Amino acid sequence: MNKIVDKREKQVENNKESKITKKDLTKSWLLWWLFAETNHSFERMMGLSFGLSLSPILKKIYTKKEDLVESLKRHTQFFNTSGNWGSLIPGIVIAMEEQKSKGNDIPEEAIVGTKTGLMGAIAGVGDTIDWGMWLPIIFSLFIPMAKNGNGLAGILPWLIFMVITLVESYFLFHLGYKSGTASVEKVLESGFVDKLITGASVLGLFMMGGLAASYVKVTTPIKIVTAAKVLNIQKDILDAIAPGILPLLVVVGVYFYLEKVSKNYTKAMLWLILLCLIFGGFGILK
Repeated sequence: MNKIVDKREKQVENNKESKITKKDLTKSWLLWWLFAETNHSFERMMGLSFGLSLSPILKKIYTKKEDLVESLKRHTQFFNTSGNWGSLIPGIVIAMEEQKSKGNDIPEEAIVGTKTGLMGAIAGVGDTIDWGMWLPIIFSLFIPMAKNGNGLAGILPWLIFMVITLVESYFLFHLGYKSGTASVEKVLESGFVDKLITGASVLGLFMMGGLAASYVKVTTPIKIVTAAKVLNIQKDILDAIAPGILPLLVVVGVYFYLEKVSKNYTKAMLWLILLCLIFGGFGILK
């Protein structure tokens, strides 16, 4: 009984001491951020990058060569997730490896299982936010600049995106280490991600509506000639009902085609080209 108590007291004492400094974590994060997407292979995907990013810390906490070798082996196996949001996972793994190196009862299977169990869920959240939310919104803000021929419109969006994801990745890496495995539950269950995605979706819809109204140009040149006057369908009727009603109908038509008929964007584009040729050829629309 005394041995068990002594062991627990030793573990508590060990947990208070940490060889890992904030500088170590930042160095590990920087290695992950620089190389996570650079050396993919079909066999291991991000596995080598994961092992590289953890290697300085693993060398510091494992003094025995055999322990270091085993840790490097388990962290260079197959791994694949979001490059930015995925930084949460190496942060968590570092916290687990640190406890294991202190003699706490954390089996290798638990560490590997945590990695593989989280990589899919984190990838789904990260890809949605980074590539489905941030990037389209940022680029849409620079469309007017690009339309005016300003070359910075091809550079500034990527710089802004890089800064956002850089801060995002740094914060999540350190959060993963500080919170351990509980950090994932904290991020996913707090409702923050859902609120962020919902808010961005609303903003994106407003922006897409504004862009559609500004850049989709459809009018009709048809006129009705009577003895009293010439009636311009576009100006006298359609614009009087709702300016921009034809572009709105085109956008809504494309939406319903993709939603109800086929989600094939190539077919939708071909149908648009065909209809433009027909209506334009007969002078119905321009």
